[in-house]
Formats: sequence, C-alpha cells, structure tokens
Amino acid sequence: MTFAAPKMFLWLLAIPAVVYWYLGVQRQRAARAQALAGEGLVTTGPSVATRRWRHLPFALFVLALGVLVVGLARPSTSVRTPRRQGTVIVALDVSNSMRATDVKPSRIEAAKAAARAFVNQQPTAVRVGVVAFGDGAVVVQNPTTNHADVLAAIDHVSVGGGTSLGQGLLTSLDTIAGKQLTIDPAALQSDEAKVDVGYYGGAVVVALSDGENTSGLDPVSVAQVASTAGVKVHTLGVGTEAGTTFQYQGFTIATALNTDALKKIATTTDGSFHTAGDAAGLAAISKTIHLHFKFVSQRTEVTALFAAIGVGLLFLGALMSVRWFGRVV
Repeated sequence: MTFAAPKMFLWLLAIPAVVYWYLGVQRQRAARAQALAGEGLVTTGPSVATRRWRHLPFALFVLALGVLVVGLARPSTSVRTPRRQGTVIVALDVSNSMRATDVKPSRIEAAKAAARAFVNQQPTAVRVGVVAFGDGAVVVQNPTTNHADVLAAIDHVSVGGGTSLGQGLLTSLDTIAGKQLTIDPAALQSDEAKVDVGYYGGAVVVALSDGENTSGLDPVSVAQVASTAGVKVHTLGVGTEAGTTFQYQGFTIATALNTDALKKIATTTDGSFHTAGDAAGLAAISKTIHLHFKFVSQRTEVTALFAAIGVGLLFLGALMSVRWFGRVV
C-alpha cells in the first residue's frame, strides 16, 4: 500500500493526547464518585458488566481516529477488478522491400496508413501493441489501451534489412504472452502440433507485409503454433503481385507481393487475408476481435473505504455509549 499524502500521519501524534485526556477525565469521575460515596450519596456502583465494557466506546473512538488519519493520507493499493478487454498486435514489415513504390507513396507508408486506420477503429477496451520485423523483430509498443501511443509508435518505425516474417509472428506471440516464448526450431520442422506455448484465446495478430520471407523461422510453422495457442493471424498484403524494382545503395532490388504465402499464414490460424487498402477488410478484422472479461490489477485509491470504516466505528462507539450510559462518553 502506498500513500499520496504521508505527512497526514503526523495527526497520529494527537491520539496519545486524546488518551491522556480521557484517562484524566476517568480519574476525576472516580474521585468524585469516591467523595460522594464517603458522604453516603452513592448507594450503588456500576455493574460488573458495565465496569468491564465501559472503556470500549472510547477504544472504538480512538481506533476510528487512527483509521480516519490513514484515510487522510490517501492510501492506494493494487485491486484486482474485472475488465472487458481484447488484445491485438499490429506486426509491421520494415524490411528493405517495403521501400518499393508499386503502391503510393510507398509500401511502408501504405502499411502505416492501414495500421493507423485499423487502430482508429478499435474501442478503448482493446489493447493494441506494435511489433516491427525485418531481419529480426522488436516490440515497438507493448499492448496498451492508450491508442495515441500506439499511433505514435507506428509513425516512428523505419525500414531496413531483410525479412523474417516468422520471427515477426513469434515476437507477436511473445508480446501477447507477456514473456519470451521458447520454441525449438527442430520441433517446428518435425511436428508443429507438439509445440505448446500456452493458450491465449481471443488474441489477434494483424501482420502487414509484402509476404517475402528471406530468413529465420518458417512463418507457416509459427502460424501453426499461434493456432494451437488460440491466436488468429490476419494478414494484410502490401504491394502488387506484378511487383516492381527499385534502387537502394547501388543495388537494383526486384520485389513483388507474395499473396499465396500471406493467405496460407492466415488460413492456418482461421484468420483472413486482405490488401492494405481494403477498408472493408479492416472492418471485418475488427469484428473478429472478441472482448472477454479478465481480472487486472490496478492502483486504486481507497480513501473512501477508510473513511467509511472510521465513521462506522465512531457511530458504533456512540451507539454503545448511549445504550450503556445514556450519553456519549
């Protein structure tokens, strides 16, 4: 538990003073009772039960003061609450082939535009993360409901290197799981169905790529792992099947959209294939994102709870005092 206003605990120093005052009052009452008894004016003393419990109302009052002071310090704690949410990873191909201009102004800019349009369609309950993949893959933005941060992450990715679509999918799975998953490449090649990384049903990966895979893990094998984990992979093709060539660092690079590869990845996970400029396709993907209730921990201020307990203790002490003594002691 943390406190936003810890200086308020200084008020606890007042409690010993209150106790001292109370003890003084009790001594004065005892002295008056003894004096009256000496004059024969007091014929009966308090009952045993009354003597035993007479200090309980004050004890409740002191406890209430302590609880109220804690409330004044504005305590916060982690509270597990149910929240309706979904998780989506936008996986962006940032390999050199995305520099091609067979779609305008370029493949990477077309991919970014499609990614932004997709993110803008998502309700706040959907957590969106961003993974960029080239030769390897990196998490650019962890899943968050702050979609402004997601859009900024998409804008800031830059191109370079080859293409490892399989690594991009695996890093997307890592991000969904919230940990680095260990997959034996040999197991992928021998029997994918035996690769178990856990179950993350309802999570979605939206991969924007031209489908050219030049290195790393076989993307279809990784897609099979995703399918076993309950993760759907939707692919958005960027580029044209006719392809194009472009100059980069003195080299002429030929590249074309590999529709078949992207369709196979999507089909393996019961996902769908669309082109990056297909607005209806983006909307269709959004409809496949299932929101589910999940318990999440979040920091919550519990001042009201301590205030309610403190007031309750005060009320109980006052009620007991009136009940036993006919007044608030």
